[in-house]
Amino acid sequence: MRKICTLVLLLTFSMCFVATDAEAQRFTLRKRYASVGVHLGAMNYFGDIVPQPDFTSLRFKSTRPNIGINYTYRYLPRVSVRGSFHWGRILGDDQLSASQSESENLGRYKRNLSFRNDIKELSVVGIVDLFENRQTYRRRPDFVPYGFVGIAVLHHNPKAYYRNGSRSDISGADDIPTGWYELQPLGTEGQYVEGQGYPSPYKRVQIAIPFGLGVRYKLDRYWDLSFEVGWRKTFTDYLDDASSSFANKADLLSSNNSSPNPKASAIFSDRSFEGGGANFPGEVRPDPSPGVPYQRLNGYGTSANTMRGDRNDKDWYIVTGVNISYILTPQIRSPKFR
Repeated sequence: MRKICTLVLLLTFSMCFVATDAEAQRFTLRKRYASVGVHLGAMNYFGDIVPQPDFTSLRFKSTRPNIGINYTYRYLPRVSVRGSFHWGRILGDDQLSASQSESENLGRYKRNLSFRNDIKELSVVGIVDLFENRQTYRRRPDFVPYGFVGIAVLHHNPKAYYRNGSRSDISGADDIPTGWYELQPLGTEGQYVEGQGYPSPYKRVQIAIPFGLGVRYKLDRYWDLSFEVGWRKTFTDYLDDASSSFANKADLLSSNNSSPNPKASAIFSDRSFEGGGANFPGEVRPDPSPGVPYQRLNGYGTSANTMRGDRNDKDWYIVTGVNISYILTPQIRSPKFR
């Protein structure tokens, strides 16, 4: 994943240096133009709830839709600036992305974490075309490869689904209602437990670096069709609500936890008992903390055992799809003569 992204960035920056020659040329206002477009595509996520953070983990079952709108203004023969708004969904599920038959991914399969996250992204990117257009929009090239890089602000809100009664180890009175639960307010890794030294709650508004490659095709005088692949380098490890170690369920259920729903915090912190790993002989264990009515799998569910995620690797997501753009006819005012 990192090698691919490094290559894309190098190609994009190389194209930017090529564009300096165009900057030396006069590109008049008469030749500049804007376009508006619609994006239709898909989003995929790479983080702690996939077998590996690269394209080998790209599973069709985990692909979700993405739509967007954009405005692009061409400043130079090769250089444009685009502002975009995207809405899309990412998801991850240990039971879908890992398998009990894959020994290297068996630990993730037994962990049994899952989530979905709706991403709202506002971005500004610079686009550099491989082929320049020194003329008006009518004479733009029919086929143009391009690269882009910029900055984005995103809002995310990871959620997970729980079905009432899916845990046979607790009574109905201690269960929680069926439905989707926002995970950030729950502090599933103990972020809201007072005096435990856990990291502070993560922010749902984040910065990302969007970059990628695309190809654009001229349909007619006013319409363009393009296909692109864009990576989003984020600076958070909580798109999937998994980053650090398991929290102690006794702490999550105690009065020291300021979570609005301590029972939900304890249940969503460790879901190993609910997955297929519970069928493995000798795997089920009671929680070692006194008074905790939740069972777990061996090696999961306590802060003293295996890591829940890897805080050293930040989460990524990828946006792929097509853009359909319409060129706005430039309005050039002619000089007045008296």
